[in-house]
Amino acid sequence: MTPLLAVDAPSLYFRAFHGVPAASALAPDGSPVNAVRGFLDMISTLVKTRRPGRLVCALDNDWRPQWRVDLIASYKTHRLAPAGGEEVPDALVPQVELLLQVLEAVGIAAYGVDGNEADDVLGTLAARSPGPVEVVSGDRDLFQLVDDARGVRLLYVGRGVAKLEDCDEAAVLAKYGVPASGYADFAALRGDPSDGLPGVAGVGEKTAARLIERYGSIDAIVAAAADPASDFAPGVRTKLAAAADYLAVAPKVVRVATDVKLPDVDPTLPAVPRDADRMLELAERWNLASPCRRLVDALAAAAN
Repeated sequence: MTPLLAVDAPSLYFRAFHGVPAASALAPDGSPVNAVRGFLDMISTLVKTRRPGRLVCALDNDWRPQWRVDLIASYKTHRLAPAGGEEVPDALVPQVELLLQVLEAVGIAAYGVDGNEADDVLGTLAARSPGPVEVVSGDRDLFQLVDDARGVRLLYVGRGVAKLEDCDEAAVLAKYGVPASGYADFAALRGDPSDGLPGVAGVGEKTAARLIERYGSIDAIVAAAADPASDFAPGVRTKLAAAADYLAVAPKVVRVATDVKLPDVDPTLPAVPRDADRMLELAERWNLASPCRRLVDALAAAAN
């Protein structure tokens, strides 16, 4: 089975938007297309270097699912726009629609699932797709998907695609001191301000890693802390007790769903654009000729 490249599209197009100066990437009418150009170049680089036979761009149909908010009300509240919805730069909003039009013309699968984030689409692809699977994201939560037995790796692009970190289970362990299977509980203990997750007050990354290393999961940690006969450090025991309500729900919020109903879409990476005329039209109208050409060349190279 050819490799599946499962791309966290929002992670990449936000990085492209902030990483490519808008003034250097304008359409003939003056509209910024920096996110589109940067995203297409990232995909071209990934296709050229990873040579996948399959590719899916996962989307946020719901960037802040209600089922997660019901469990932790602070989930992503700092990213809420005053009028509701996600706070997205005005110049990025129309570029996302344009990007999807280009991907459709090329024939690259791109979809989300209602009520779920892109992470949940990626989690389900990683759990259900025949391996190997390479998940591409700058979201640390996706370290939990790494699974050597199933051939699932995370291509972590926190420092950009050019400096991506190709992570297997050994890399996750070396980076955080916990196995990939324990990463979600580790992250729940530590907390994550970028997602509005408070973590356990007074428990930092090192303590969280030691607890996961010793006990394996939050359930086992809580059970040991509640046992008067255990040799649990009194200070940490107190901190965990104070966070009991949070710990009861946080793992479910942090864990990526692996059972969402995915649309029946062929992930096969095309060797040539599906609709070359439409792609050419978009490229000429929006000053995307160079990144589109690079993508076409990458598709051809990957097919050979």
